[in-house]
Formats: sequence, C-alpha cells, structure tokens
Amino acid sequence: MNNQISQNYNDAPFPQTAPDDEIDLRELFSVIWQGKWLIVAITFIFAVGSVLFAINQPNIYKSEALLAPADSEQGGGGLAALAGQFGGLASMAGINLGGGGGVDKTQMAMEVMKSRQFTSDFIQKHNVLPDLMAAKTWNMADNSISYDDELYNAAQSKWVREVKLPYKPEPSMQEAYKVFSKIIAVNAAKDTGMVTISVEHLSPVVAHQWVNWLVADINNEMKQRDVTEAKKSTAFLRTQIQQTNVADIRSILYKLIEEQAKTIMFAEVRDEYVFKTIDPALIPEEKSKPKRALICVLGTMLGGMLGVMLVLIRYFVRKED
Repeated sequence: MNNQISQNYNDAPFPQTAPDDEIDLRELFSVIWQGKWLIVAITFIFAVGSVLFAINQPNIYKSEALLAPADSEQGGGGLAALAGQFGGLASMAGINLGGGGGVDKTQMAMEVMKSRQFTSDFIQKHNVLPDLMAAKTWNMADNSISYDDELYNAAQSKWVREVKLPYKPEPSMQEAYKVFSKIIAVNAAKDTGMVTISVEHLSPVVAHQWVNWLVADINNEMKQRDVTEAKKSTAFLRTQIQQTNVADIRSILYKLIEEQAKTIMFAEVRDEYVFKTIDPALIPEEKSKPKRALICVLGTMLGGMLGVMLVLIRYFVRKED
C-alpha cells in the first residue's frame, strides 16, 4: 500500500516554470550585432556633436592666491589681561576682548566675501558687470574682451538684452551675485588654515585682477569694520567716564579706551589686515577648462550606450507584438 502511494506521488506531474522571463545572452549579442549599423550611426552622430560642442566652448582661465590669516593679537597681552576682569563691562560697550568664543575673524572674512552685500559692492566699485554678465570671447592678441551684442552694446556702454519683468535690461545685483558666486571660490585648508581665493574667467588678465581686488577689498572691509566698532566703543567709554566719579572705574575705562586706540592704530598702519599674501595671484598661461578630450570621450560613450538601448528596446517591443 505504501509502495503504491509512493509511486503515485513520484508519478504526479510537478508544475514546471518556463524560462520565458530569462535573458539569453547569446540572443542579446545577436540582437546587438544585427543592429550594429544603427549603433554605429548614433555613436558617430554623438561623437561629431561632442567634438563640435567642445570646440565651440571658450577657454576658461583660473587665477588663485594663497593667503595666511594675519596675526590678530593686536597687543593681545593687554587685552588678555583685561578680558578676565572687565569682560562684562567691555561687552556693554560692544568691545570684544578675546576672552571667549565668538566668531573667528578669518572665518568671518571668508563669509563676508561670499555675501551678497560684499559682492554687490565689489561689482559696483570696480564696474565689472559687463565683464561678468556679457563677456563672450577673449582676444589674446590685444588682450580685449568681446561682448555679446544681444546683451550689451560696448560702443555705447548700454545694456540691450530683452527680458521679461521684473528683470531689466541691466542685470540686477541679485542676478550678478548668482553668476559671480559660480566663478569665485574661497576655501580654507583644515590642516594648515591657509586660505585660497580663486576666480575663473574668459580672460586670464581679468581673473588675475579680480583676485587682487578681492584680497585688497576684504582686508579693507574688515579693517573698516573694526575701526568703526572701536570708535563707537571709545565714544561710549568716554561718556561713561564723564558719568562716574569712582577712581577705580575711571581707571578701568581709560584702559579700555587705550586698547581701542591700539586697535585703531593697528588697523591704520597695516594693509594686510586679515589676510597675508603667501603666494600672489598670477596671470595664468594655460586654461583650466573645458576638458575637450573628456567631453569627446563621454559624448561618444553616451552615443554608443544610447544606440544599444534603442536597438534592444526596438527588439523587445517587436517581440511582444
């Protein structure tokens, strides 16, 4: 009886899964080989297109400067001595004696350079809006920049671009900031603390000049901020001196005024206030981009992959039908 049941069990038909959804590699290679001319044609079109695209891209030059944070102690001995005893009184006057955390001056200067206000002031001060927004090509022979006629009329120094409201023919500082933030880089090395400022532009001369202007402007900006703050603090302290007759407090206030006078003197005699130039910017002789060979290779590879995909898609669509 058991043998009969076992025999019936063995003879029972098991459902067999048909390998209809499996991919036959030989079939795929055969399909690709049959569509080889379509793949070659698409690859050739993409290769030619990538070559033309790469050739038409203008050269971009990159100029950079290596900077070191300037010594910000400014008579730190006197400030450090006052910080522990009179930090509270100094805070009332808006004075930072360096006794606590606060924002690092170098980091603050880097963020100021990336700010909209600093960028707008830089563009307007040096009148670089046409070179930023309308430059088309750079002529190496005479070191001249050609502008896009649809955007800017160089002969009349007039913006002629056609835009819809709220935009105007002359680009706003918000538009200029978006473009400027893409061509400028401000980075600090974590291990050494050195700061690198770089600018990319069609003209190597313009890139070099902008880097120098940026370094000079940020040093001057931070200097003016500290001088203004020191003068306001000094005025406040003088007012407090007039309002008190306690000799000890007046002595403390005079010491704080003395430290603010040192800050102002230090700022006035030092041009490299926040950053010292270690390696100045140079006029680059070689372009930094575009990488034309890489563009051609990637374009050709993209064409080949697209051609293979089209051949396979066409085959499986016909197979389903």
